[in-house]
Amino acid sequence: MKKPKKHKNNAGGRVNENGPVTREQDSWRKQKVVEIHQALNSDPVDIKTLRQAAASEGGLLTDELRRKVWPKLLNINVYDLPHKPSRDARENHKDYNQVLLDVRRSMKRFPKGMPVTQRAVLQEQLIDIMLEVLKSNPQLHYYQGYHDVAVTLLLVAGERTAIAMLHTLSNHHLRDFMDPTMDSTKHILNYLMPILEQVDTELHDFMIRAEVGTIFALSWLITWYGHVLSEFRHTLRLYDFFLASHPLMPIYLAATIVLHREKEVKETECDMAMVHHLLSRIPQDLPYEHLIGRSQSLFDQYPPSLLARRAALQSRKSLSISTFQSFQLSTLRQRPDSVLQRLNKAQGTSMSRHASRRPGLEPALPRDRGTLWGKGNRMVKVAVWGLSATLGAAVFAVAQTALDWGPEVLLQLF
Repeated sequence: MKKPKKHKNNAGGRVNENGPVTREQDSWRKQKVVEIHQALNSDPVDIKTLRQAAASEGGLLTDELRRKVWPKLLNINVYDLPHKPSRDARENHKDYNQVLLDVRRSMKRFPKGMPVTQRAVLQEQLIDIMLEVLKSNPQLHYYQGYHDVAVTLLLVAGERTAIAMLHTLSNHHLRDFMDPTMDSTKHILNYLMPILEQVDTELHDFMIRAEVGTIFALSWLITWYGHVLSEFRHTLRLYDFFLASHPLMPIYLAATIVLHREKEVKETECDMAMVHHLLSRIPQDLPYEHLIGRSQSLFDQYPPSLLARRAALQSRKSLSISTFQSFQLSTLRQRPDSVLQRLNKAQGTSMSRHASRRPGLEPALPRDRGTLWGKGNRMVKVAVWGLSATLGAAVFAVAQTALDWGPEVLLQLF
């Protein structure tokens, strides 16, 4: 997939949210869309091309394409999705109170200007999505920041697809963050300094002398940067990249961001508090495409296996890393949606006939394909949750601009 050449002249071009678009860039985007659709319609689905499209410049371009490609990257059949979760077991779940608290503090993750009732519906769905995944996977442990991943999936793909995607991510890419302790999370963070050492020894030694550690990158890693970026489009671009990449790619991006700010870091007083303060705040005007490209280059040049040998990181086994190869292989034999839809209809017809012979037995078919803003879907839910949203408006209106890490989390880090 070729990248467009950049021109200063925009004669005859159009403008999007990122600025002027030349005819050549517009043509490149259209060509990329065609290639993505061709990959989706191949039988089996051309996962390699979809991964390349997600990781290459521009990512998956639109939410419409993301709704089609993200499930394929995670080997999810959108015609065989989990049912909408019931709310019967909410209060009995051990993580319910913490999940509720975190969701109430997630207002900044929703589009600006969204009606209060609409946001309240989505927040209720967000609670249900996380509790459903945790309930069906008792080996997983909730962590603060998990909701930042879940809300991104919800806003793009809708409730039922988000449940399926979060289930897969929680058992693979995010698995190390969901242990009962933070030992595995710290293990992943420990890859950061060896990457810096390979690329810029002077910067690495400066950070060692400052004793800054790697905790500044904790929220970047466990939320896939969703918590620290103010522009949702940047979050989506990174999710395109991470969904198509190795589970350690977020830590390679963290190293790339630190390397990009090398001059700022070295000009800061060599003091833990000063360096931590600088690095823990990500500039919002970063050149994301450049950083993504460099992260991929660093990964290719210094793969995790090489870093593990050089930095004695192999002593601890990472579930995310150890299961990644088999997970990737599992995505290679997927059927295109057109075939899955026909199979689903055939199965539904068969089940309906069977149900007609046995009263009370009805087919359990997917009721939606994750369309978030459909009128019928929205109006029904707004009607149901409108009253509770009105009563809770004062609570939801309390803006929280930073994740309030609990003291028990901090204690586990040291």
